[in-house]
Amino acid sequence: MRILILGATGGIGILLIRQVLKIYQSCTIILYVRSPEKIPDDLKENPSLIIIKGQLEDEDALSKAMEDVDVVVSALGPSVRKGPFHPSNTPLAHAYVLVIKLMHQHQVKRLICLGTPSITDAADKFNLAFSLLVNGVAILARNAYNDVVAIGRNVRTEGADLDWTIVRVPVLTDKDSEEVIAGYVGDGKTNTFLSRSGFAAFVVNEIEKRDWVQKAPLICSA
Repeated sequence: MRILILGATGGIGILLIRQVLKIYQSCTIILYVRSPEKIPDDLKENPSLIIIKGQLEDEDALSKAMEDVDVVVSALGPSVRKGPFHPSNTPLAHAYVLVIKLMHQHQVKRLICLGTPSITDAADKFNLAFSLLVNGVAILARNAYNDVVAIGRNVRTEGADLDWTIVRVPVLTDKDSEEVIAGYVGDGKTNTFLSRSGFAAFVVNEIEKRDWVQKAPLICSA
């Protein structure tokens, strides 16, 4: 199996790499990154990894990374630290348009990507805690909010024929637990916290389980 990971140098991205290596010991992982120096040395030395340097808007480099890939896994999302300073031109949503275009060209069907509750779903119900959380982001970090919402729209429309899964995450923590609950906003099961390790474990598990194809589950720590 060949897995392309986008957003691999962030905290979640590094955990995704390690989780894939743990579960799929004979796979090839392609890391498409802007800053290869941010990848830990022990991972750089792993023979299962292929590192390709490039920007998200570089079609030729991204196309090279997409060659012979079976699954695209994306941890791309607005930086929490940038907050209200996130660019106003929805750069990540635009990047997904290119990613999906190249998936079509290379006949890659499976996409698993990071989202948040700002991306709504028909199965969601009203929940006060999530309403406050989403509205807070919309007010305090409007550009980031718009980008995330556009990501969900672009995945669902441009990638309508793909086997996509948008994994929506609430407030992220650094706890070690990999146990998660998957559901929807307001279903009485989900809460507003998720460990980054839990996200990585869920995504890697979903690669083969395919329980949430063309769905946007909200996941949280158990």
